[in-house]
Parts: sequence; structure tokens; C-alpha cells
Amino acid sequence: MDQNGQTAAEFILLFGGIMVVVLLAIHMYNSYMADLTEEVNSKEVKEFNNGLMNIEKYFK
Repeated sequence: MDQNGQTAAEFILLFGGIMVVVLLAIHMYNSYMADLTEEVNSKEVKEFNNGLMNIEKYFK
């Protein structure tokens, strides 16, 4: 009877440890993607502005 309880407790601890690692990985990935999104948006805005400046010469 004690062996079954110990096994169940070990599985719960193992599962909890895995969940902590997974949550940390998700948090790190989310932070990475947020930084990457801001960088991409900034680059896209600059390219769009440069494109407008290039088109502007045709309308003067």
C-alpha cells in the first residue's frame, strides 16, 4: 500500500516539474516573439515610408 502512494507522489512531482519547465519555455518563447514582432513592424514601416518617398518623385 505504501509503495502505491509513493509511486503516485513521485509521478505528481515529476509531472509538476515538467509543467514548470514547459511554462518557463512558453514564457521565454512569448517574450522572444514579442520582441521579434516589434522589430519586424519597425522594419516594415521604414520600408513602406521609403517606398512612398520613391513614389513621391513621380507626382511632383
